[in-house]
Amino acid sequence: MDYTSKFQELADQARAKVQEASPKDVAELMANGAIALDIRDPDEHAKGHIPGSVNLSRGKLEMNIEGIVPALDTLILCYCNANNRGALSAASLKGMGYANAKFIAGGLNAWRKVQEAG
Repeated sequence: MDYTSKFQELADQARAKVQEASPKDVAELMANGAIALDIRDPDEHAKGHIPGSVNLSRGKLEMNIEGIVPALDTLILCYCNANNRGALSAASLKGMGYANAKFIAGGLNAWRKVQEAG
């Protein structure tokens, strides 16, 4: 997908502020209490997502996250299809005090490739 230069710059800045989580580690992290947060829109989530993930679209993230994840020390693994929205979401959560907000490197697309490779 082609992004505007200003959007991509903003996403790159967000990526520099937060850590990535490897798509290979998602299952283990979730088994140990991490929350996979699908920040795509509900129609995207309905077409496929990481099992056990919570859907909270990017547009409502800051308004609703505290009701879904009240503990600021929770490991949150934000993801979209690739990187940008996941990184933007993780950076926003960090700004709200969620110290362990990360994004899944490569997003859902990368996670699916890991699943296919078995």
